Amino acid sequence: MDKTNRILFEKPDLKFLTTHYTVVDTHFHSRYSDGADTVEAIAEQSHKLGIGVAITDHNEIRGAVALNSFKRVLSIPGIEVTSAEGTHLLVYFYDIKSLERFFLQHVEPFMGRDVMSATRLKMDSIIQRAREYKSVIIFPHPYSAAYTGICNSFFSSFQMEQLFQQVDGLEVLNASNLHRWNTRCALLGFNLDKAMIGGSDGHQLAYMGQAVTYAECNPSRRAFLDAVRRNETKVIGKEMALFRKVTTNGSKLKINFRNYPDLMEKNIRYGYKVINIKSRKLRNNVKERLSGWDRKRQR
Repeated sequence: MDKTNRILFEKPDLKFLTTHYTVVDTHFHSRYSDGADTVEAIAEQSHKLGIGVAITDHNEIRGAVALNSFKRVLSIPGIEVTSAEGTHLLVYFYDIKSLERFFLQHVEPFMGRDVMSATRLKMDSIIQRAREYKSVIIFPHPYSAAYTGICNSFFSSFQMEQLFQQVDGLEVLNASNLHRWNTRCALLGFNLDKAMIGGSDGHQLAYMGQAVTYAECNPSRRAFLDAVRRNETKVIGKEMALFRKVTTNGSKLKINFRNYPDLMEKNIRYGYKVINIKSRKLRNNVKERLSGWDRKRQR
């Protein structure tokens, strides 16, 4: 496949795209996790825009299951699981029953105290469990705030390399992310030569379709997910304006208020991790310089 223009950072022309391709916003949240809208409203907006949508709530599937009943909407069953490290993972399924079984057997028994809390499963364990099903496994926003993207200090370079080999691809454009992080995600996607998707990560209806994944395939769940797995998709989108990000984060904060202590604890642990790594690097640099001075004096 021609890799030119695989990722375009511009506002999607949905009217044109939906005429020629199967188009899906692969990352959207309902009020079952930290989104603002009902499944009915999400289905209506998806139909209005003429695009498919994946409700990928955090550690929750009721939204995705409910969306499956709206037959005029191309829905992709999915979930965004939070690992014990606090990092997110998107898993998509070819049928709703597989999503339900995965959730009941491999997510619900390991849930934290609330839907937005981390599960007790480490990232590699979640991936292995998802592999028991016909699924498409994606790292969302690899570069992003703190610990939520896979490219963070919780994982060593070796661990990340191993994890990249285990998944199908990356979310290379997330409309809720910062542009400088999205460009790093896009470069990583090209370097790994894995499946690439884009989504709005929308938490309000107005943001649906801000970033989308599209493919030359039949407008069906199977055909679209097959195109993703074969790395035949393209991505187009533009990050939300700063004002929109602020209002979205404000609404998310209200929804996440109950989880504030849990989120603060993870941020503090992440902060300590980063500080320890930087301190270790500083100590090593100082030792190297001192050793260099000693060698010079001995000459």
